[in-house]
Amino acid sequence: MIKHKAIMIGAGLANMASAVYLIQEGHWDGSAITFYGIDDHGSNDGSAADEQAADYWNKNHPLENTMGYVARGGRMLNYRTYVDLMDLLSRVPSVTEPNMTAAEDTKDFDAKHPTFDKARLLRRGEGIVNAGKLGLDNMDRMLLTKLVMMPEKDEERLDNVTIADYFRDDPHMFTTNFWYMWETTFAFRTQSSAQELRRYMHQMLFEFTQIEHLVGVNRTRYNQYESIMLPLIEYLKKAGVRFEFGKIVSDWQFRDSPMQDEITVTGLELTDAKTGQNSHVAVDGDTAVIFTNGSITDSATLGDFNTPAHENMDYGISAALWKKAATRFYNLGNPDKFFADRNASEWVSFTLTTKDHTLLNEITRITTQVPGNALNSFLSVAPVSEAGKPDVNMSIVVHHQPHFVSQKANETVIWGYFLYPRRTGEFVAKPYIEMTGKEMTQELIGQLSMVDPGPVNIRDKEQAIMDSVVNCIPVYMPYASALFNNRAKSDRPLVIPEHSTNLAFTGEFVEQPYQMIFTEQSAVRSGEIAAYHFAGIPMSRLVKTPYYDKDIPTLLRATRKMFA
Repeated sequence: MIKHKAIMIGAGLANMASAVYLIQEGHWDGSAITFYGIDDHGSNDGSAADEQAADYWNKNHPLENTMGYVARGGRMLNYRTYVDLMDLLSRVPSVTEPNMTAAEDTKDFDAKHPTFDKARLLRRGEGIVNAGKLGLDNMDRMLLTKLVMMPEKDEERLDNVTIADYFRDDPHMFTTNFWYMWETTFAFRTQSSAQELRRYMHQMLFEFTQIEHLVGVNRTRYNQYESIMLPLIEYLKKAGVRFEFGKIVSDWQFRDSPMQDEITVTGLELTDAKTGQNSHVAVDGDTAVIFTNGSITDSATLGDFNTPAHENMDYGISAALWKKAATRFYNLGNPDKFFADRNASEWVSFTLTTKDHTLLNEITRITTQVPGNALNSFLSVAPVSEAGKPDVNMSIVVHHQPHFVSQKANETVIWGYFLYPRRTGEFVAKPYIEMTGKEMTQELIGQLSMVDPGPVNIRDKEQAIMDSVVNCIPVYMPYASALFNNRAKSDRPLVIPEHSTNLAFTGEFVEQPYQMIFTEQSAVRSGEIAAYHFAGIPMSRLVKTPYYDKDIPTLLRATRKMFA
């Protein structure tokens, strides 16, 4: 049903993409599009700490130290798979590189700074692990092959099947280098969806041959707010798009219909995040409502060098709005599958800012690689998982410096995360979720000390490193892996639900054929689909999706790698 105006609920990447496609492919005037959102960072964030410390979602946990930088998370790109994202970025100018599009900016940087991870896994007593040896046995290979060979029509066999369920007769899988790398590259857990793992095995099959070096990974020049989100925001503002930040869409008004299945939004209830004042927005028959129905950064909280990130028990605000719609209509999915099981989805991440490169140089020496977007994961030697197996303690990403436009030449910014925040540190005797930024820094130094080849150990420079810290900001994210939670296909709404006349869903909690999630790719594609639908553009004009699981050379290379 063609429309000529749009209200965007949520100002993340998916809805930004939708707006760009409405303007460029649908030939809409930007003034016909209005965004209602909490902030302009979305999940692709990154900023000076003092900016995010003042945001509404951290208001109950004010920080004493607001120096340095913070990124709640980060994404690894891949040109071969992220075709919709790269198409989108080719449509907007870079905000840091003159005469380049955002896509050209990223490709230029990546060509000059290619990723080659020399220390993907590290283990006490071993140092750098030979991760090229995946460690798979025949049972592992057989079950992985079944996932790759399973056709899309049979995918519902994996409804409500966890990865642990799928490998229940094969506990060896969770002790392999393959699992450690897959787990930390994509943030899967054993209780995550086997259905989603299958999709990754299809779309990321070529990663089999290079996962230990991440040579297929592409990175932006700076953090993903300044390299991805800001170019979109600046483009849309210049096009006349209206942004209403600090606005929470808290409820719906729907039209009644005889069968009660027609989905037509007639109004929205808004709450001002700062003042608490309520207002109403009418939705007329010529207006589309494009809704990002969940965010992995909802209910996040910050800590600082001397303060842990306190746990926020609020149900995600975007998911709460989704839940109100799903309560009214039977075909809009089940948000509780994703937002009511924090044990399956929570993370703690941290952003460490130092005033010199002492720590950075020590990491370079220990890992034998210069800074440049490496992902280093530290493996335990003791059993730490629920199944009584060794597992990953923590991971760090050592970016090319600077990672922020305003970062000083002498400053270092490193990002890291604990995939299982309730586990206890090996060097700080408390759960990661309870650690201050100072304690997370000490835990990192301890982990590095156990894989340090010497002759001088990093411990000898611990005081100098601690003295160099500007800030280390823990971030608690209860829903960081929620998009991987165990589910059935029907638990997520379609981008355009059946019987919807003006409501579309976008982001990482929508059901799209074949598409894997936790990527900018699926978010952009959902926005593209919504835009094409409401602008009357044939879906045949969508960016073409590559199918590497149908490519014989890729299949052969992956098969050979399984036996490494």
